[in-house]
Amino acid sequence: MKMSDNTLKKVSADECSQLNIDISINYQQFELTINLAMPLKGITGIFGHSASGKSTLLRAIAGLEKKLFGDITLGETNLVNSEQGNYLKPEARHIGLVFQNSRLFEHLSVLGNLEYAVKRCKHNKLVLNEVIKLTELSSLLEHRIHQLSGGQQQRVALARAILAEPKLLLLDEPLSALDQHSKTKLLKMMLNIQKQLNLPMLYVSHSLDELQQVCDTLLVLSQGRVVNFGSIHHVIHQLNNFGEDPLIHQQTSLSLPIKKFNNGHGLTVLSLNAQQDIYLTSDKAFEHQTQLRCFILASDISISLTEPINSSIVNHLFGSIKQISYIKSNVLLTINCASQEFFVTISAFSQQKLSLTSRQQVYLQFKASAVRTFIH
Repeated sequence: MKMSDNTLKKVSADECSQLNIDISINYQQFELTINLAMPLKGITGIFGHSASGKSTLLRAIAGLEKKLFGDITLGETNLVNSEQGNYLKPEARHIGLVFQNSRLFEHLSVLGNLEYAVKRCKHNKLVLNEVIKLTELSSLLEHRIHQLSGGQQQRVALARAILAEPKLLLLDEPLSALDQHSKTKLLKMMLNIQKQLNLPMLYVSHSLDELQQVCDTLLVLSQGRVVNFGSIHHVIHQLNNFGEDPLIHQQTSLSLPIKKFNNGHGLTVLSLNAQQDIYLTSDKAFEHQTQLRCFILASDISISLTEPINSSIVNHLFGSIKQISYIKSNVLLTINCASQEFFVTISAFSQQKLSLTSRQQVYLQFKASAVRTFIH
């Protein structure tokens, strides 16, 4: 067990650069069918309503799903090939899994749980002390599991999964039972771990806000089928046009550079382009960041045909209408502002009243408080 080396071993990107899935799983009232080549880079989110197949997919990848037909390959390793009768055991897949509940050994201390993971790993490359530091567990090592909060238990579960040195880490709604403070802390920790170890992660959540904050790509499932897969902001924007039964609250998803942490009036300034900025309420969590992921609900943006000069609303953006979609008694506007698409929902009455048409130039306006992040 290594205790002194100060470097953290990174997972080689070539070891598991892609996950190929071509499977079908059938139950009496549910069927999951997926055929997808998934590049593994950073954190990939898996999103969908309850019973969409998110956790079943993770179980299939981890080797915990027995009623499986098809093929799964991680890099050069074939995990499942039902036609040939190949079914690699879970412990031989080099895949870590963190559940909603921590599933730790109650009879062992925090350190005991971590040392158990180290002993099970045949060729240790990670440093125990460095993983403890990475997951901020130094002060908790002698604690029993029942003495820990929910957030602390999930940090131990995360550390234990990392110490098994997986090629891929699966996270099945690990934040669902935590309070907001613990969720924020663990999300930041997951991001840091992924960057430090270059460890690809698949992260299942029913919270789009969580996924938007940390994921690079997003896989969307609905009723056991793939609805969409691609870069996080692009997929969220495509989900805005899902029809009369949307999977999400229609929104604009953004990742923008921080121009100024505090403008002297308690507002953080984000740069949309050289001419236009976006303001939101400052938070200490933004202080040492250079980039911020945020979103604006489509219902929080209003439209004006003239520039709103004398207004208490601080955000005014100039753009042109790219698309008009009608959904029942509402209208979804796609508006291009500085090469960035913004989405706005208004009533059909308002659309007719303003005589809005495609390519028309308009102004968007929204409050600083309408610009949201998961941590704020």
